[in-house]
Amino acid sequence: MCCAIPPRAREEAFRRVDELRADLAAARPVTARERLDAARHALRRTTAPVMAWVAPRMMPILLLSRLLPKLTGASEAEIQVVLSGVPHNVTTEMDLELWAIAQRLGPDVDDLAARYRDRDLPSEVQRGLDEFLARHGHRTAAEIDAGVARWSEHPEKVLALVENYARTGSAGHDAVQRFRAAADEAEVMAAEIVARQQNRPRARFTAWLLNRVRNLIGMRELPKYCAVLGIAHARKHIRGIGVELAESGWISDPDDVFFLNYEELSDVIDGADHHDLIATRRETHVRELRRKHLPRLLLSDGTEPETLLPQQNSENTLRGTSASPGTVTGTARVIHDPAHARLQPGEILVAPSTDPGWTPLFLTASGLVMEMGGPNSHGATVARENGIPAVVGVPHATTAIPDGRTITLHGSTGTVDL
Repeated sequence: MCCAIPPRAREEAFRRVDELRADLAAARPVTARERLDAARHALRRTTAPVMAWVAPRMMPILLLSRLLPKLTGASEAEIQVVLSGVPHNVTTEMDLELWAIAQRLGPDVDDLAARYRDRDLPSEVQRGLDEFLARHGHRTAAEIDAGVARWSEHPEKVLALVENYARTGSAGHDAVQRFRAAADEAEVMAAEIVARQQNRPRARFTAWLLNRVRNLIGMRELPKYCAVLGIAHARKHIRGIGVELAESGWISDPDDVFFLNYEELSDVIDGADHHDLIATRRETHVRELRRKHLPRLLLSDGTEPETLLPQQNSENTLRGTSASPGTVTGTARVIHDPAHARLQPGEILVAPSTDPGWTPLFLTASGLVMEMGGPNSHGATVARENGIPAVVGVPHATTAIPDGRTITLHGSTGTVDL
């Protein structure tokens, strides 16, 4: 990514994303075989080249962001503030877009899903939701899994967020104002760091550096955004095959196709019977979904190294890694699935991990605690951009923190007080 001229770099990157979206939408397969070819093409021939162009161009700015403390003499906590409220992040802009739609609705959120389905919402809200789902309907929680349904397939997941946004907005919480406040605080901190430099050339270099990072770092979401576009289109084609095969009796359920690889699915299209294979894999999938804890690392003998380490948590304090500065006290809301979760203003989101499908919850959360991830994980960076304190990598946070418990989160020190 060209650091010298950020607007030109952004324009070129988003142009390629728009071209990708158009190329993917142009596919119009009819037969099952054509759909299978279209699914493969969506990932290998259409999405992969765009990602191969975008991803390497983000590396210099990502590296610069990690080197900012050494290059500017600022502390890690100060740089975290500088990286708050950054612009041009497709995921943050998506969340704020949905927030704006919800505020047009006001407190009248009864029977929202039915009213949307019956086209009975105020025209600007109905149109706004239609446009939102057309633009962002390929997203969802766990969106890199082609087997997971998209928002466009189940709009009620988005409507649950809209309902929560409308209620919290009516109660006085303003997510847009909070985002702008984080951006203002970042600008003030950047100016303070520049003012501390020893001479004018170094001050100019520091100002240039901080400005370029702030104007480009938000685009770190683009590579995954492109990947999810491709995955969503591949899912659409593959599920189309599933509907056809289920109607003809070759599989029991349209979603059975997601338990087969390309070659096996091709065999079924040709007449092979994979009912037993699908049943076995589905049984394994259901069993794995019941797991309450996923180890971050396993040794070859099955040992989980974390169980061998000294326990860092005490009875009243949990320890993790600082991800976004600040201290906040609030009610812990332990959430495992964001689909129908409601988060009231002031509540602290406690989750196993997060991805872009979770980030709409960040607009009402006052803080974030995650079991997984580090300072550069998705949840950590989006928390910084929204200006909320965050601690990540807290072992067993979702079980150690009771839902509804009042906790104090210290983002700068990476601790949570119960």
